Amino acid sequence: MSLLSRVADAGTRQKQPPAPCRKPPATGLPCFVGSEVRSRQGHRGIRLAESCRRQGAGGWRLPPTPTLCLLLAMLAQVSAVQAANLIAVDTGQQRAFGITLTAPLPAAETLTRRYPAEVAVPNRQMRVVAAPQSGVLESLLVAEGERVEVGQVLAELRSPELVDAQSQYLESLTRLELIETELARDRTLFREGVIAERRLLESQSKQRELTTMVEQHLQLLELAGFGSEDIMTLARTRRLTSRLTVRAPIGGVVLEQMVSTGQSVATAAPLYRVAELNPLWLEIHVPVERIVGVQEGGRVLLPREDTAGTIVTIGRMVHGQDQGVLVRAEITEGAERLRPGQFVEVQLSAAAEGESWRVPLESLVRHAGNAYLFVSRDGGFEALPVRVLAEEEGSAVVAGELTAADRLAVTGVVAIKAAWLGGAE
Repeated sequence: MSLLSRVADAGTRQKQPPAPCRKPPATGLPCFVGSEVRSRQGHRGIRLAESCRRQGAGGWRLPPTPTLCLLLAMLAQVSAVQAANLIAVDTGQQRAFGITLTAPLPAAETLTRRYPAEVAVPNRQMRVVAAPQSGVLESLLVAEGERVEVGQVLAELRSPELVDAQSQYLESLTRLELIETELARDRTLFREGVIAERRLLESQSKQRELTTMVEQHLQLLELAGFGSEDIMTLARTRRLTSRLTVRAPIGGVVLEQMVSTGQSVATAAPLYRVAELNPLWLEIHVPVERIVGVQEGGRVLLPREDTAGTIVTIGRMVHGQDQGVLVRAEITEGAERLRPGQFVEVQLSAAAEGESWRVPLESLVRHAGNAYLFVSRDGGFEALPVRVLAEEEGSAVVAGELTAADRLAVTGVVAIKAAWLGGAE
């Protein structure tokens, strides 16, 4: 027996009912309860109409009792709450207000607001070309912005110190050749018993000493820019030169020229800065309170350049000037559109919390400190509360009771909100 039937039976025991029906109802209580909810510019009226109809010929009418009236009032209140959640907007009104719908998209990540970032060259791809010896720059063969290859001649200079270094190398090489000849003779005389062992040991000690000296002068020539072929040519021809060529240590682009032709330079004075420009770094200072969720391997987007990179390092120190943490990203694709020293705007990605949805920013409505979405239902829209996880460029990532089948109002939201707030008054 249903609840309404039990309430009806309780009411009949309290007061003598009229004559029973000739043909009792098959199921439930033959009583129709109608409720009508009308909403118009902020005014809602609830009217309850109760009528008991006769079933067949000679039916019966249920007398009103306090218990039955209380139950009917509760049912009317439930119907009113359900109707209050629905913002009644028919199809014609949707067309008149220009309301369009869209579906929410699953969001596996969120994007931060835009941060400034500086384009930099990775340390492993940067070289400073310095003068190997002091002298005067005779010619500069490349300029800023030119691309160079490994071993390409960048500059030539005249160096008196280079002549001295070659002379010392040749002198030590000659002395080494002489002592090696003496050492070979002493070994023969020692085997024949002509000389003592001490004399042989002295010859061996001199040979090791001169070998070290030759290696020392050889290293000085290599530091001066002499290659292996140049050193072999010097040892063969014994011809000294004061001209020294400066070559590119890596292939890349000349970023900076720091000297001019005819200038006198000291040893190790910087001449050029050469770098390989692919890949490049982005150095971003992220506020320490927003570093949560940023991880190595995450994406970095450059909206204006239409490219993206990967986070490679996240600093552990907070910079005192801006209370930011250094986040470094590497750009491979689209690096040719960037230049070292350039400032760009970037967005960082972070893993979304739980089941999240990306919705157009225009569909988000705020009221009384809360966020809502207008979800299409039969006969109108429902104001669904959501939690905003992140606001992106033109979209927002939210968490709430959404499904992929839901349709959200994107345009005409203002009209729906007016009807919603007006109906709540």
